[in-house]
Amino acid sequence: MKKIENIINRIRINKGDNEISEFQKNMSLRDDIGFDSLDLAELTVLIEDEYNIDIFESGIVSTLEEIHERLLIDGGNN
Repeated sequence: MKKIENIINRIRINKGDNEISEFQKNMSLRDDIGFDSLDLAELTVLIEDEYNIDIFESGIVSTLEEIHERLLIDGGNN
């Protein structure tokens, strides 16, 4: 899950937010991480580039744990 955390922090830094030093698997992408729809779109693209998987293809993903589960289901290695 470290790669996902790095991707999330890269997006946060690019928009002027601080890095998150400690991630929890139940963190909400919107409420806890502070992503809006454009950030989520960027996250989707970066994860697809890294893992060749569209994490939102099968429905909404709201937490870090759901991203991790989607990657495991779709065969990604994190």
